[in-house]
Amino acid sequence: MTRGGMESVELFTSEGKGRGLKARKEFLPGDVIFAEPAYAAVVFDSLTHVICHTCFKRQERLHRCGQCKFAYYCDRTCQRAAWLNHKNECSAIKKHGKAPSENIRLAARIMWKIEREGSGLAEGCLVSIDDLQNHVDSFDEEEKKELRADVESFLEFWPPQSQQFGMQYISHIFGVINCNGFTLSDQRGLQAVGVGIFPNLCQANHDCWPNCTVIFNNGNHEAVRSMFHTQMRIELRALGKISPGDELTVSYVDFLNVSEERRKQLKKQYYFDCTCEHCKKQIKDDLMLAAKEGESKPSAETVKEVVQFSKDTLEKINKARMEGLYHEVVKLCRECLKKQEPVLGDTNIYLLRILSIASEVLSYLQMFEEAADYAKRMVDGYLKIYHPNNAQLGMAVMRAGVTHWHAGLIEAGHGLICKAYAILLITHGPSHPITKDLEVMRVQTEMELRMFQQNEFMYYKMREAALKNQKIQVMPEPSNETSPSLFHKKE
Repeated sequence: MTRGGMESVELFTSEGKGRGLKARKEFLPGDVIFAEPAYAAVVFDSLTHVICHTCFKRQERLHRCGQCKFAYYCDRTCQRAAWLNHKNECSAIKKHGKAPSENIRLAARIMWKIEREGSGLAEGCLVSIDDLQNHVDSFDEEEKKELRADVESFLEFWPPQSQQFGMQYISHIFGVINCNGFTLSDQRGLQAVGVGIFPNLCQANHDCWPNCTVIFNNGNHEAVRSMFHTQMRIELRALGKISPGDELTVSYVDFLNVSEERRKQLKKQYYFDCTCEHCKKQIKDDLMLAAKEGESKPSAETVKEVVQFSKDTLEKINKARMEGLYHEVVKLCRECLKKQEPVLGDTNIYLLRILSIASEVLSYLQMFEEAADYAKRMVDGYLKIYHPNNAQLGMAVMRAGVTHWHAGLIEAGHGLICKAYAILLITHGPSHPITKDLEVMRVQTEMELRMFQQNEFMYYKMREAALKNQKIQVMPEPSNETSPSLFHKKE
């Protein structure tokens, strides 16, 4: 069964997992299997005035909707593109006096679309909104309480002149949002800025070692010629070679966790038991929990103590980061590394987490040499754990490359930037803003590397002069969230 734009995939019943998607033709690494526009999407409450409500790009100056004073857009093009979905919302916000929360806004946008088009199969969708999983029966007491509150708020906001829906149907829509909401990110892909519903994507089952990845593409509304206008969408991209008949899988959680933890997270958030190969056979768990080998092998008791110390330190680090106390974060990381280094193996996830935070925060504080050392060790560990074409691995290698470049370690910096570029070409594609930024860096570092190889002394002289004239490009302030996870869960 296929519909517009979805010719290369088909829906099937996956044993023990319900519906799934499988390939109808061969795909190679980096191929876009399908692109899907959002059925409905909204910007997070905390970012409504800094993110465009149409393409979800972060912009300095946005145009505000003159009617409701709530929605913001890049320009007239984005505002016009939004009108069909914003029209009802606009008058409802004016009548209500204020905009409701993101969950209510998303449910309302879905209902208005159903009012306009009916709840059957939408153009290009393999399944209807009615057929999406809601898991309401699996909700615990706390989740049921939140659902009741959401339904009440929705009914207060929903205009009497719009089509009226029954309580059960409204609950179904909130259940769908709760377990199928997809995280939308800004154009750099570094910050989660909104949530959307993509019915076809929802059909892809989870695997901790998937053969596909999902990237959010903000589209291109600025293109002058209409043939280059592209719509905001998600892209399902192949990570390796996929044969006709293979199931298409994505990972709902970050792989950098032992199988037991991943399974717990999946059960809690998505209500299923993961039976993938990596969980069943606990593949890579030994690496993630590795202790130092050799002469002075630590006792199990010592390893346990250091892991507990690491967990406690990570809590303190999170608190210090929330308060912007970055020098305190560095102090905590150094103390923790001192305890970890003689005890934990170089792929141990607790060591890697501290190395990642230390390298990011030290880069921000422009202490590049120490940051580069930690970043190198982090990347070496990640390369042994992650799938070679993992988007998070690509982003981490890119960060490490930029850190080495800033530290004046041009050879290592250029090597890492090239490695990151090769990964992101597959996971993000050549036209994604991050890949384009990386291409510019790759060209720049290649030029500097040639200069360095011809005359090391002159290279450092010129570098020194350049640094005196212009402050080195500062790294973005460390964020308190890890890179956006695939599906959005209401906290």
